[in-house]
This record gives sequence, C-alpha cells and structure tokens, in this order.
Amino acid sequence: MSGGRARRITWLHPDDPPDAFPDASQALLEPAGLLAAGGDLSVTRLLAAYRRGIFPWYSPGQHILWWSPDPREVIWPQKFHVSRSLARALRQATAEPDFVVLEDRHFEQVIDRCAAPRSAENGTWITAEMRDAYCVLHAAGIAHSIEVWRAGELIGGMYGVQLGGVFFGESMFSAATNGSKFALEYLCRTRRQGTVELLDCQFATPHLRSLGSEPVSRADFLGELQQRIPADPLGGTTGA
Repeated sequence: MSGGRARRITWLHPDDPPDAFPDASQALLEPAGLLAAGGDLSVTRLLAAYRRGIFPWYSPGQHILWWSPDPREVIWPQKFHVSRSLARALRQATAEPDFVVLEDRHFEQVIDRCAAPRSAENGTWITAEMRDAYCVLHAAGIAHSIEVWRAGELIGGMYGVQLGGVFFGESMFSAATNGSKFALEYLCRTRRQGTVELLDCQFATPHLRSLGSEPVSRADFLGELQQRIPADPLGGTTGA
C-alpha cells in the first residue's frame, strides 16, 4: 500500500507485446518489488524485461511473477571482496592439477544443480518452465554458466543472463566449500576489464554483502542499464 491506496499489479497476457510491462516505478512496496504477473517466458519477453530492470521469480503453482526491487543489490566487479580465507582457499584450489573453472560447457547441469532443493528449504523457484526458458536463452548465446570442477566433479557454479556490459546473476550453488564463491570470483576477476561492468544480484543477502555487494536505487540501476546495454541487445550481447 502506498499513499493510503492499494496498488494493483499489471496482468500480462501471453499475446501482449513483449515490452508491455508497466514502468518499474509502479512496483509494489509489499511484496517489495512485485510489478506484474502473467505473460510468458519467451526470449523476446525476457529480453524486454531484463532491459527494463525486471526479472521473473515465482514458485511452482503460481502465475509468472515479475519483479523490480528498490533498492537493487549489485556488485561492481572491481569491488568484489576477496577475504583472506577466500584468497587462501583460491591459492590452494588453483594449485591442484584437477581444479578448473569453465564456462558454458554444461549449462543444463548447472541450472539443475541450482534448482535442487537446499538443505534448509523445501522445493525450488526454478520451475521446469523456468529451466526450459533459460536453456533456450543459453542456446541463443544470452544465458551463461560458470562451472567449478575438481577431480571431474562439479563442485560449484552460477548462471545468469548477459546483455552488453551487465550480467544478471540468477542463481548459484555449492557442492563443496567455497564452490559458488570460486565461480563468482572468477566472473568478477576475468570480466573486470570491461566485458562485465555490472553484476546484478537482485536482492541483498549476508552472503553477497560479505563479497562486496551494495545497494543502488532502482532509478540509478535503470540508468546504468541504459548506458551499458546496447539498443540491439542480441547484437550487443557478449559471452560470459
């Protein structure tokens, strides 16, 4: 509720134009950032959403829900925080001959591991519909995975969408200590020269804050997107 009046979110029909989203400033204060519902997860609608600072997030059995929180949690790659313990773990891991970080080799395996229920959670927000949609984005060269391998085992990783200089992080997982941190450190370290200028983390968590994430206003975030995403996102997309 805002200004004493209840707001209603916009309902999107699958036949609506892909860019038929309301302005992000219309997002609710509670639930924080909820903007619209419905529509579909087509490539064109997802691209239109990400360019506008909007992303899908919903539970099984719900309609597709679209969000644009304020503030937005981000990581500037050059500000990624490597603690002493993480630096030590990185040195030890990279000294191992069977440790390697790869990109886009097993995207489906990464998203499946991210979708697996966590020990303290029930279910997953990565529905079968969501999984299929991001696999299509991956096939189109828009969604990417970072994969951390040790002795032939996938011990951590992350996936997300890259448009221009912005990487929209979607999910991470760890099957061993520091697995997801290794993936995130790799992304920030190898992209800080300009390929990825901004990493979107969506919402704040203590884990992300410990790695250097910080909040920015929605207005500032949208301004960054306008500067860093080309008019033709497909033509301007670079690989992760």
